[in-house]
Amino acid sequence: MAPGTFDFRADLWVGRDRSIKLPVDAIVQPKVPGPDAMPVLIEAKSAGDFTNTNKRRKEEATKNRQIREAYPGARLLLFLCGYFDTGYLGYEAAEGLDWVWEHRIEDLLELGI
Repeated sequence: MAPGTFDFRADLWVGRDRSIKLPVDAIVQPKVPGPDAMPVLIEAKSAGDFTNTNKRRKEEATKNRQIREAYPGARLLLFLCGYFDTGYLGYEAAEGLDWVWEHRIEDLLELGI
């Protein structure tokens, strides 16, 4: 991707033979790409209560693992809105996922976006 560009609802091909289509909410190429030139992959998550987040936390971890196996150096970032407790956040952090809160969107600037 060209520096400073983005795409919404993009599909990545993952799996051993890259036969599995995996949707990603947004893909953003930083204005100054890193040495691997990989864009930042963003998955938007919204939760109205704490109960629902614990049911879905494995989904993001699985998606992250599949992406990293197919695209070494790729980074999946969660964009969170709503209620996410420390149990959810700790699980995702242990799986190598980081996040940005919707009320702190300026944190994306640290990624060069």
